[in-house]
Amino acid sequence: MQQKRFFTGLTCLLFLGLSIFALAHAAQQNRTFAVEGHSGEIPVAEMGGRFYVEIEALARLANSSLSFRGNQIVLMLPPSNANVSTTAPPELTKEFLRAGIEQMSVIREWRSTLISAVQRGFPITDDWMTSFRDRAQHNLRLVSLAASTESDKKAFRLLTNEFNNMKQLSDRFVDVNKSRTYTRTDALENDPLDRRILNCAHSLAAMAARGQFVDDGSCQ
Repeated sequence: MQQKRFFTGLTCLLFLGLSIFALAHAAQQNRTFAVEGHSGEIPVAEMGGRFYVEIEALARLANSSLSFRGNQIVLMLPPSNANVSTTAPPELTKEFLRAGIEQMSVIREWRSTLISAVQRGFPITDDWMTSFRDRAQHNLRLVSLAASTESDKKAFRLLTNEFNNMKQLSDRFVDVNKSRTYTRTDALENDPLDRRILNCAHSLAAMAARGQFVDDGSCQ
């Protein structure tokens, strides 16, 4: 709204400024004109209780330009977002990234081993999966210690979700093996939980590559 009023004001000033050539002989007052958010100022002339500025000076002050179309003078304003700076996503600290990448590597190895065992028909034993779970849990503690900023802590929560989902998937097959229930070799194909783990892994990998926290919802 403030910018709209600013542009409306500039249009009015342009109209008034067209008369400056006929008023060049008017006595100059010690007044100046400035635009908030722009550096510099231009002199103002007063005539009959009205104030006038020179339109070329106004264009320079507003970072705009003038064009002449027949008998028309057009003031071309900069795009409305010209002075709006985009805010980059918050960066992750190097210490957190190192610990997080190590944790992602352990979970990736854990998942690959589980998938390979299921496809080959190997029994998924608790001792076997516990070794991966313990390593991942230990690394998750190291990640939590490395999280020093708000963006680190937000990313840590996503890594925790990934660990919990992987543990849930692993425990499911361990329980199936304990119950002596037959496990099909394609049991993980199109498995919703495994798909969620994979999508989260891709999201975390992209986040680590950028070095910035961006939550796309894959790890929720």
